[in-house]
Amino acid sequence: MLDLRTVTVMRYILPLREGGSLPALAEADDDFKYVLKFRGAGHGVKMLISELLGGRITEVLGLQIPELVFVNLDVDFGRTEADEEIQDLLKFSEGLNLGLHYLSGSIAYDPSITIDPLLASKIVWLDAFITNIDRTFKNTNLLMWHKDLWVIDNGASFYFHHSWQNFDTAAKTPFKYVKDHVLLPQAKMLDEADQFAKKVLNDTIFREIVNLIPEDWLHWNDADETPEEIREIYFQFLKTRLENSQIFVNEAQNARG
Repeated sequence: MLDLRTVTVMRYILPLREGGSLPALAEADDDFKYVLKFRGAGHGVKMLISELLGGRITEVLGLQIPELVFVNLDVDFGRTEADEEIQDLLKFSEGLNLGLHYLSGSIAYDPSITIDPLLASKIVWLDAFITNIDRTFKNTNLLMWHKDLWVIDNGASFYFHHSWQNFDTAAKTPFKYVKDHVLLPQAKMLDEADQFAKKVLNDTIFREIVNLIPEDWLHWNDADETPEEIREIYFQFLKTRLENSQIFVNEAQNARG
């Protein structure tokens, strides 16, 4: 159910420079366009792992998110690119990257628009759970498409993995950045969102999700653990955080108050 398709980039269309990691619009061999996230950018494969895990959890929670796909970038792909910065990015991103289906005609969510309070609460719950610091009034990372609200860009999640220590403590830590969440003022049903999440998320789902992480995204210079051990840490983080969700739900409710 949670597997991803794999596509190959055929055409680099343009950089999307509003993103700090320099994503791009690209066309793949299935004739669809994707917002392409590169392993050679910013935080590298850790950002892709955040996007993958966060995206799959978003989907399990029944929230709208563009289709995620693994994206192959061939060795010779960037050689004809004139921009040296982009050429380097493409060179360092050879192999498996990640893409999100491009929602043509979508527009950025306007925070003044009132949405369903349970939907708002589920999205706030999601971001507190995955520790996503980047869904704010300044940068909503939400789109309106066909009159529905769509969640995009979970790459700034799971920030514990940048220091990679004390994951158990991190899993039990309140999410202080929830005070900046764009939907917090509308999230009036956080307890109901928590109850719903605990019905649909479980160890089996978490195991399936972490097993999606490609092997070659798990060889880190700053970690002594094997790929399997890294997968296990992500699994334990998710399991422990769900078991202790009341910690971050209380933080969100206090921030609302």
